Amino acid sequence: MEHKNSHSASYAAAGVDITAGYRAVELMKKHVARTRNEGCLDDVGGFGGCFGLPVAGMEEPVLVSGTDGVGTKLKLAILTDKHDTIGIDCVAMCVNDIICCGAKPLFFLDYIACGKNVPEKIAELVAGVAEGCVQSGAALIGGETAEHPGMMPEDEYDLAGFAVGIVDKKKIIDNTRMAEGDIVIALPSTGIHSNGFSLCRKVFDIDHNNPELYIPREELHGKTIAEALLVPTKIYVKPVLKLLEKVDVKGISHITGGGFYENIPRSVPDGLCARIDKSAVRILPIFDVIARWGQIPERDMFNTYNMGVGMSIVVPAAQAEEAMEILRANGEDAYVIGEIVKGEEKVILE
Repeated sequence: MEHKNSHSASYAAAGVDITAGYRAVELMKKHVARTRNEGCLDDVGGFGGCFGLPVAGMEEPVLVSGTDGVGTKLKLAILTDKHDTIGIDCVAMCVNDIICCGAKPLFFLDYIACGKNVPEKIAELVAGVAEGCVQSGAALIGGETAEHPGMMPEDEYDLAGFAVGIVDKKKIIDNTRMAEGDIVIALPSTGIHSNGFSLCRKVFDIDHNNPELYIPREELHGKTIAEALLVPTKIYVKPVLKLLEKVDVKGISHITGGGFYENIPRSVPDGLCARIDKSAVRILPIFDVIARWGQIPERDMFNTYNMGVGMSIVVPAAQAEEAMEILRANGEDAYVIGEIVKGEEKVILE
């Protein structure tokens, strides 16, 4: 779509170039097209994104929504001028939350606020968002790019998103059937995902663009600290949906900010406790580096980061092996990290 008659010299002089917005939309359309699914009804560029609900076979369809941003991980993306994967993080933070209810993601919308609209950079951001949508099966049906001159420096931006999924009411995962003896399974993370970056910024002096960030490290298998920190959040939607088809899943926790101590209790009912074997957790090298550089106590690490476990899933002991087989067949190197016991603390790491 061309906008030959749409240009305001006065608005541009105030810092907002609306033609750059049109250019950004044109550049992002090819990425958005990759995400189209059976519910999509129109193209990008209208005033609202339309989506037809796939409710066939559901007795009582329930919509589940989630919204989140990327946090201060954006600071490192801006410093390194790498903008093509941060959108995956944005999608992941939303869809990984709604899958915890058992909901299949349907569609996603993004919001980008920037100091200056550079169409190529915006298109890179949306390319990452589109990739996250492809990984989760959600359609990218719309979004907003807002140019905010004077509110933030020209080279900075913020990114947030909103996802909607659907689940049959009788299949919502609400932890009411969790019982003593159930098994806690870990799904590995790809790194620190999108949480704890304020602490990382302090530990690694990211705000001052510490040159140590860009030195390849043997303990990180040749990656630099910056590269290790920018690895995008893993999206668990498709493997978990496969698991839900055959296994009685009783609880799911997305391990985000607050780590084990904040997130696992959210899926455990009163009177029960997830007893986690710390020695079973496959801690990724980046967490060892953070702890050593920052001299951070182990409990604080487990109370801030995912430590290598991006999601935990509770299943009956009798189905634990089957669950891990299904997850492994769908690309997840799942393993046991604990069990459900009686207790009031909700989670114990020992």
